[in-house]
Amino acid sequence: MRLLFIRHGEPDYEHDSLTEKGDREAKLLAEMMAKENIDDIYVSPLGRAQRTASFTLEKLGKTAVTCDWLQEFPRMLDINGSGILEKSYPNTRVKEDGTYEERILWDMLPRYLATEDNYLDNDCWDIAEVSRKVRLRNAYDQVTGELDALLETYGYRRNGHLYSVDKESKKTIAFFCHFGVTALLLSHIWNISPYIAWHSFCTLPTSVTELVTEEREKGIASFRTLRLGDISHLRVGGEEPSFMARFCEVYSDDTRH
Repeated sequence: MRLLFIRHGEPDYEHDSLTEKGDREAKLLAEMMAKENIDDIYVSPLGRAQRTASFTLEKLGKTAVTCDWLQEFPRMLDINGSGILEKSYPNTRVKEDGTYEERILWDMLPRYLATEDNYLDNDCWDIAEVSRKVRLRNAYDQVTGELDALLETYGYRRNGHLYSVDKESKKTIAFFCHFGVTALLLSHIWNISPYIAWHSFCTLPTSVTELVTEEREKGIASFRTLRLGDISHLRVGGEEPSFMARFCEVYSDDTRH
């Protein structure tokens, strides 16, 4: 079985759609997707993912299933009253009443992860300070449970850290969604802390991440990653990759800190 996780094109967050550049990216993506032999497509309900998928759906003559659990996974955090959190989420906007606005939990400074070993521990990340504040385990289990329930319909049943094969499948299914939720789902499949996934890689707009099952023992499957954040379709099409989701490469560059 093959899974394709596809991030939406460059977003116009204000209108929950794509920029003109995002449309160009999504059209180039559709050209590549036409060669991927996709069987089923699932898409986030958010507009930027829906529009990105629309070009591929039109190209393939297919329809998609919209899944609420594929929407972005921001899990907003209240940093007020915690000195260390206020320092770990720089440039937080201040509201009229003088308090800080909420922040997306995985936008913290990487240095903050080193303040508590639990963040990077697969068995303890859910008891780290931020995880407790946003009840991350509950949300994590809900989203990853939806993925496992879907995979079970294809014959792959989650069993501990691997998958039991109730029925073999060579289908390819594609998910048009977002960086945050993709990293979370990959952390589940890879059996690592989601904080490692959120902070160790970045999938750029319209990038493709590919996983395939390996069944080296009959009835036991694991997923192996063949591509992570592939943007070769943009290179081929002469489209410069978007900077969205990245931060400044060097501190003296004020692009985004």
